[in-house]
Amino acid sequence: MTVPIPFSRLFACLSLALLAACGAPKVEEAPPPVVPPEYQAVQDGEFLIPAVEPLHLFDGQNQRTEVAYNGPEDAGSIVVDTFARKLYYVTEPGRAIQYAIAVGREGLSFRGTGYIGRKAEWPNWQPTANMIRTRPDLYAEYAGGLPGGLDNPLGARAMYLYRNGRDTMFRIHGTIDNASIGRATSAGCIRLFNQDAIDLFNRVDSGAFVRVRTQEESLELEGPYMDDAYGRAVPDTPENQARVITDRELIAQEELNRIEAERVAAEEAAKQAAKDEKRRLRICRNRGIDEVDCPTLAELTGEVQDAALEGIAAPQG
Repeated sequence: MTVPIPFSRLFACLSLALLAACGAPKVEEAPPPVVPPEYQAVQDGEFLIPAVEPLHLFDGQNQRTEVAYNGPEDAGSIVVDTFARKLYYVTEPGRAIQYAIAVGREGLSFRGTGYIGRKAEWPNWQPTANMIRTRPDLYAEYAGGLPGGLDNPLGARAMYLYRNGRDTMFRIHGTIDNASIGRATSAGCIRLFNQDAIDLFNRVDSGAFVRVRTQEESLELEGPYMDDAYGRAVPDTPENQARVITDRELIAQEELNRIEAERVAAEEAAKQAAKDEKRRLRICRNRGIDEVDCPTLAELTGEVQDAALEGIAAPQG
């Protein structure tokens, strides 16, 4: 005889089941960072410029923005701060567009004042004689020049710095190395994201005044800056100083983890190679093939597969 279950008990069981189901939280993956509209991929003539990965925007610190400007330069001027790794295009008194830049290593940066002598879209690039002399391993093969394109170090746009009617051989230009923005890694020129280089190119006129701040001017107008553990310019604050220490420890641990992973992978590869060698020799012994004439395992297994296929395909009888 079937005993009916009281409604209250049935309701309690259903409630517990529902609670158990609800009590197991769903693990949802965080959505990927959103690329700001001004840094998304853009078709420029025949070239598709890739989007700037959010990582390289450094939590928005490397993102183009309009800011209050406290320098004395006139509208239409370009001001470069190699210490804070910023470039300003002055739009009007007290306002400017701020861009993040990469600059030359110490001793390789443009200094003083100049002007935009000419502008070029998708410019050709040719290393200077000094670049070829000091780093022939990097630049010698390009001595004859490199046409404009996505693999050209000058990127999508170039603005050529002149002084007293002569080309200084320094440029403000785009880059194919977005990870360099915010750092001091270039061969002396001033790099921007390609999207920013296009934006600046469209704003600035030929003949525009260009000024590079001294360290004293940078300290007065921007405050002290320092390099973080990744070589990016950040304000020199106690918080950032402390973060450098923790980030360096993290980088060191990541490097140790990488080395250990490579060691384990190498050991596994060596074990597999030893197993494969034993298998190769065993197959040859079974086939009566002398060890000296034993083919590679790939050849042997290919022969086995081919033979198996032939056996399957062969007529019976």
